[in-house]
Amino acid sequence: MAETTDLTGTVDALTTGLAEHGYVFLPADAVFAHLGPMARQAWEAFAQSWNELGPDLYMADGGRYRRRRHAALRVSNDAVDLKPRQPHFQSRDYNALNGDVQRWFEPVLPETLANPVLQAILAAWTPVISSLGSHPRDQAWHVELHQFRIETSPAETGRPTPEGLHRDGVDWVFVMLVDRRNVSDGITEIGDEAGGPIGQFTLAAPGDGVLLDDHRIRHGVTPIRPIDSAAPAWRDALVVTWRAEA
Repeated sequence: MAETTDLTGTVDALTTGLAEHGYVFLPADAVFAHLGPMARQAWEAFAQSWNELGPDLYMADGGRYRRRRHAALRVSNDAVDLKPRQPHFQSRDYNALNGDVQRWFEPVLPETLANPVLQAILAAWTPVISSLGSHPRDQAWHVELHQFRIETSPAETGRPTPEGLHRDGVDWVFVMLVDRRNVSDGITEIGDEAGGPIGQFTLAAPGDGVLLDDHRIRHGVTPIRPIDSAAPAWRDALVVTWRAEA
């Protein structure tokens, strides 16, 4: 079963859950309770930006079911700075399918970067993860933002994590559902460091999320399939990763 402790109250409950389990499932109400009212009010504009993603042309499985945008930031204390446009890179140690390739994606749009939802995510989660582990409290973080749309149809199955159960090669990961349209499945699977299953749940409501320690936890999402084969079907998600700067 997923960790479903009520996290709407205090940051202490969130940090305790992360320290004990290595991950916490956050239902949408808990996410918005942490992000605040401005984020809730800005949600519609934030979600609409997923309609403007570019194609992912780096899929080694030949698939054309994934669309995305990407950005890199430096986050420290209360400062958030956009880094120059750069490729997303993972070694094959972490991504056996698409690793060891510099992947250049279309950048996250300025209005999306400025949206209160994204700003609140950085403001809410960065102090939490900075309080855990061996990093100094004033640690600067290399943060990467990934907007994903996974499309599915009778002709091509959509795979949110075609690399399977994996680690991202960072320190911390936040995954948040933005939309599910006409899809079934898409179950989030949680594994321990060796890949042994320890939890699963479905990010079903816009705002549902999971925050996890990438050193301790592997994660993946099962393929999605259309419910109505004649209608468009997709799953939109935001992935934010934190890696301590050297």
